[in-house]
Amino acid sequence: MNATEEQENVSGKAYDVELARRLWRFLRPHRKVFFLSLLLLPVHQCFNLAQPLLLKYGIDAVSAGDGFTLLTTGVLFGVALLAEAGTFFLQYYLAMLVAQRCLADMRVAVFSHVQRLPMSYFDRNPVGRVMTRMTTDVEVLQEMFAAGAMNLVADLVLIVAIVSIMISLHLEMALVSLALIPFLLLGINVFRIKARQTYRLIRTRIARVNAYLGEAIPGMAVIQLFNRQARSFEEFDDLNRAHRDAIKRSNVYEASLFSMVEAAGSLSIALLLWYGGGEVLQGVVGIGTFVAFSEYIRRLFVPLRDFSNKYAVIQAAMTAAERIFELLDTPVEVPGRAPSPPVTAQAAAPDVAAAPTVATAPADATSAGTAPATAGQPATAPPAAASSIIEPSRGTVEFDDVWFSYRPGDPVLKGVSFRIEPGERVAVIGATGSGKTTTIKLMSRFYDVDSGVVRVGGRDVRDWDLDSLRRHMGVVLQDVFLFSGDILSNLKLGNPDVPEERIRAALRNANAEGFVRRLPGGLQAPVRERGNNLSAGQRQLLALVRMFVVDPEILVLDEATSSVDTETEFLVQGAFEKIMANRTCLVIAHRLSTIRNADRIVVFHRGVIREIGSHAQLMEKGGVYYRLHQLQFQEEGGDTAPPAALDAVTDP
Repeated sequence: MNATEEQENVSGKAYDVELARRLWRFLRPHRKVFFLSLLLLPVHQCFNLAQPLLLKYGIDAVSAGDGFTLLTTGVLFGVALLAEAGTFFLQYYLAMLVAQRCLADMRVAVFSHVQRLPMSYFDRNPVGRVMTRMTTDVEVLQEMFAAGAMNLVADLVLIVAIVSIMISLHLEMALVSLALIPFLLLGINVFRIKARQTYRLIRTRIARVNAYLGEAIPGMAVIQLFNRQARSFEEFDDLNRAHRDAIKRSNVYEASLFSMVEAAGSLSIALLLWYGGGEVLQGVVGIGTFVAFSEYIRRLFVPLRDFSNKYAVIQAAMTAAERIFELLDTPVEVPGRAPSPPVTAQAAAPDVAAAPTVATAPADATSAGTAPATAGQPATAPPAAASSIIEPSRGTVEFDDVWFSYRPGDPVLKGVSFRIEPGERVAVIGATGSGKTTTIKLMSRFYDVDSGVVRVGGRDVRDWDLDSLRRHMGVVLQDVFLFSGDILSNLKLGNPDVPEERIRAALRNANAEGFVRRLPGGLQAPVRERGNNLSAGQRQLLALVRMFVVDPEILVLDEATSSVDTETEFLVQGAFEKIMANRTCLVIAHRLSTIRNADRIVVFHRGVIREIGSHAQLMEKGGVYYRLHQLQFQEEGGDTAPPAALDAVTDP
């Protein structure tokens, strides 16, 4: 088993009773319908068990020449058949009604929890794996209801009832007919042990298939551009083959159990014919009793035969439930209210019902000035701040000796300290991987620092209510995410109360009114998946419209103009000037021409701050910023940057 599969396996031993108890939390709101469905099970079984007895009495009546008893028995037999069919239909319908309701609640709970997971979780888990929890695993629980697996207890009661009736009719004949049952139960137990391991492996491997598809399909353009189709096919074929082999192993166990039950049933009928036939010939047992025995044996082996299918579904469902609850047990940021997503140019999703949250202990801080030993942890809240809700103000943003690392021993920020005053524009520049974008994640508290403090409005971000903090912080990213729908729904950020007049005013301020008016349908123009029917510049303009609608007090621009054309950049820059007015702004950019008017420029290099000052001050200083500016100017002018200059910039 490789490392990927090990990550997919649910740690620890699975306890079906504990899983059932947790599943009951989703069934409990629908318990009246659930209990009515359970109540119909014994009623249905009673009508089923009555039929062989009625058949016995009818045959005995024929032997005795009792026409009235034969007629009465025939009518009762017909009533029992109709009642069995009716109660089965009603019981199955109610069971599926409960299943659909509680599984819909479970999907909402899982999605609500996923929205509150820290970014570190998504760093470790691919999208396909998370989607498997919310789709395939939940569907397996639905199969548990659909396959009648919830009737397994009723089947056990049915088996006990049939054995009791057979013993009451004729003890010796019952013992002979059921002589193979102990050996059959032993084989079922072996199947139970093997099946649990197999179904867990199946869930693991289908998650790997989904994870690969979740990456390959969005990256199909890259696969085709680099002619990687053959290699991608081989990789997917390996994953698909592993999943097929796991199912094949499951099929072997199921076929073995099914054939064993069928063979045991046939042998039991043979034993009945051998012993019971002799009893009938000797006149000890009536022909009606013999026929009733044969019917009961047939009914006895039906639930035993179906046990392999029902138990397979239950085992798969328990494995799926383990994985779902493992996701639900993943710690979220704070123990209090569920935070809303940050107001970003990426997206805003509608609110969903909150699920119970689990908090983790805050990360230990290390001594100032030394690299921390622990990696960046999911955001957590100190106990003292958990109950307080603090509203941010148009205040400062401060990094005070911040150390942070995504992986232990590999710090991204090393003792970073800087301060942004209210209404000030501060630009952050640096090479790729120098820690620029990490500052946004720490400000928004997607991660907690390893040591040091990030303050917003003079208060540690760990003391904020995340809902309030992120609602008042706007982020415009380079890659804008739009949802499928229309322009208007993407601009309202899931808030139906935003008036259309406010949207149109935001369009004018963001210089986006012209291109939206030209779209077929205007604000109702369709937006395809991820906004792929719009250009990068158009998506960027819509991102700025969002910011005007939300009117955040702290604005972060992360490479917001790096992928737009010159004409669109002119429109975007004009909108930037409007939206940055009287706001605390942090601008991250590679193109130095876009940040010359910043109040101060912070130069990052390999996780540390090398220089801070205005454009004029840094140019006069002749340091790292000056050399970066000269390199970029030469490249834009078509010249080749001297190697010595490159070395001077990239060396620490």
